[in-house]
Parts: sequence; C-alpha cells; structure tokens
Amino acid sequence: MSNKRAVYFILLTVMIDAIGIGLIMPVMPALLLDLGGSTLANAAIWGGILSTVFALMQFLFGPLVGNLSDRFGRRKVLLVSLSVMAADYVVMGFAQSMWLLFVARIVGGITAANHSTASAVIADVSPPDERGANFGLLGAAFGIGFILGPVIGGIAAEWGPRAPFFVAAVLAGAIALFGLFALDETVSEENRRAFEWHRALPWGAFAQVGKLAGQTRLLIVLFFQEIAFMVYPVVWAFYTIAKFGWDAWLVGLSLGSFGLMMAFSQGVLIRYVIPRLGEHRTAILGLSMELLSFVGIAFAPATWVIFALLPLSAVGMLAGPAMQGIMSRAVPDNAQGELQGVVSSVRAVASILAPLVMTGLFWAFSREGWFFEFPGAPFVLSAILMGIAIRIMWGFGRTA
Repeated sequence: MSNKRAVYFILLTVMIDAIGIGLIMPVMPALLLDLGGSTLANAAIWGGILSTVFALMQFLFGPLVGNLSDRFGRRKVLLVSLSVMAADYVVMGFAQSMWLLFVARIVGGITAANHSTASAVIADVSPPDERGANFGLLGAAFGIGFILGPVIGGIAAEWGPRAPFFVAAVLAGAIALFGLFALDETVSEENRRAFEWHRALPWGAFAQVGKLAGQTRLLIVLFFQEIAFMVYPVVWAFYTIAKFGWDAWLVGLSLGSFGLMMAFSQGVLIRYVIPRLGEHRTAILGLSMELLSFVGIAFAPATWVIFALLPLSAVGMLAGPAMQGIMSRAVPDNAQGELQGVVSSVRAVASILAPLVMTGLFWAFSREGWFFEFPGAPFVLSAILMGIAIRIMWGFGRTA
C-alpha cells in the first residue's frame, strides 16, 4: 500500500473507536442502573434504545459523510469527526440524566459515521485486488482496540462507571491531534467528485450503488450479518451476567479475548485465506463459522465453553472484509466514499433494528413470570439469520 502514514492514522482511528466501545461496554449496565434502570432487564431495554438512536444517526449521516469526503477529501472529515467525538465522550461522562445521555448518543452516532471515510481511505491507497485483505486490517485494528479497551476500562472503572468515558475522550482527542500533523489527503484532484445532495441522502446513495450488478444481493447479506453480529455489543454483558453471573472484569476479559482472536483473523489469517479460497468462498466460510458459534453460545452450559467458542466467532469475521472487497472492485475510484457510506448505512439500519429486537428477546426470556427462562434466545435468532445469509451468498456465487 502507498501513503503509509494515512494507513497508520486510519488504523489508529479505528482502534480508538474500538477502545472507546470496549471501555464503556462493561460499565454501561451499571451506568444505566444508576440513571434510572430499576432492574437489569429494564436497563437492557434502555441500552437497546440508546444503541438504536446511535445507529439511526449513522444511517442518516453515513452517505452524507462519505459523499463529503469524495468532494472535500478524507482528511477534513476525519479530523472534525474525531474532535466532536472527544467532546461527546466528555458530555456522556458528566451526564446526570438518561435524556442527556440520549442526546449524547445522537451526536456520537453522527461522529461514528466517519467509518465510511476510514474505509474509503483504505480503498484509495490499495490496489483493487488487495482491497479485501486490506479491509481486514480495519477489523484487526478494531480487534486490537477491543483487547485494550476492556483492560483500560476495567482499570478506569475503579474510579466509578463514568471514568471510562473521560479516558475515551482523551484518546479520541489525541488521535485527532496526531492526524492534524500526520495525515495527508488521499483523494487526488482527478478523483474528486462534485457533491450532489440526492446522492448524499441514504435512499439516493442506495439507488446509485444498487445500479451495479450484484451489489444489492451483497448488501442484503451484509445486512443480515450485521443484525446477527449486533448480539455481541448489545446483549453480551447482560447475557453473561444473567446466565453465568459474570462480574464486569470477566465481561471485559471475554471481550478482550474476542478482540485478540479477531485481530489475528482479520490482520493475519485473511491474507492466507482469500488468495487460496477467493473472496466469495471466504465469505461463505466466515458466515458458516458465525452460525456455528451463535448456536454454541446460545446453549453453552458453562463459562469455559464460551471462551472455547471465541476463536470460531473470530474466524467468522472474515466474511465482512471479503464482501467489501467484492463490492469495492465494482465501484469507480471517485465513488469509494459513496460506497462506504452505503455500507455504513446498511450496517446502521441493522443497528437500528437489532438492539430493540435483541434486547426485547432477552427481556422476554429472562424476566420473572415468563413460562421458561432462556437468555440465549437472541443468539438463536442470530444463527437463523446467518443461515439465510449463507443461502443468499451461495446463490450470488452461482450467478456472479
């Protein structure tokens, strides 16, 4: 890859995003209980609402941010979003009401739309036949962030459930400052594209990308995969507490372990798998491993089984970069930001629906008075969705 400083900055940006998530996930149940969630089940519902509004903003602003980066460049978009993200974490740390936390999640969802721009930078500096593997670097950076985040969050949580938010603010601000001096623009003058409002709106961007052969089917597969994967950030902490009685440190350890497996899978393993299997078969392999891991987690009888299944879950993460590589090669260079904005919006739609569905299932099957308790129900739903995704992806390979 060329422009290595840009790549390093992007990987650090994605890693900081993951660290921010990992920092706050283990303490989020305690914070929600403190702000008004009377029971763990009710706190989970609030967690679903906050995740949904966060994702709604990503859906609305993903294509806009992507199109802005195609026109004005990736550097400006990334630096502004990181700076606002740092301020937003500060607000969350000081929030004394659920409604202020709600507003902060709106702003946070807008800033998180920078993932489309981060992915577009990777597309800018990668040869077309290497994009699938290089998109895996983003997943590896995210995985490393998941390793560091829970560890840092666990230490910071000793000062209370709000402390991790301030740590996340410092990290986001630091990476923005680094980018100010280190990041060069990756969009060349010949690849800048005039900004068009109808393409910056979600439905316009979807229509534009949908004109390309096979893209709609791949976006549908990605949609199902994202809904299924959301079971981890939305339900994991609540599920492991309800079924196994885990403490926050064990939740953090499990997330860190998953991040380690994910970093190896997308940073190292993918560079051996895609050249040998191709992007389509790699996607099928990843989706299949995800299905098996969801079933195993749903019916796991003991804590050790959860940890034994983590490598399987991480291998499943090969599917996303492989599908992004297929899509990126079908899109012209001056529309990579737009494509990544659409991908971001698809993920956001899944993130809008999944928290309410997943936390609703968890609430229904873990509350008192239900005819039987089965907190693993959300993972069963994820397994079913993976089965549908595999069937669609299989058909794509036969018609592509």
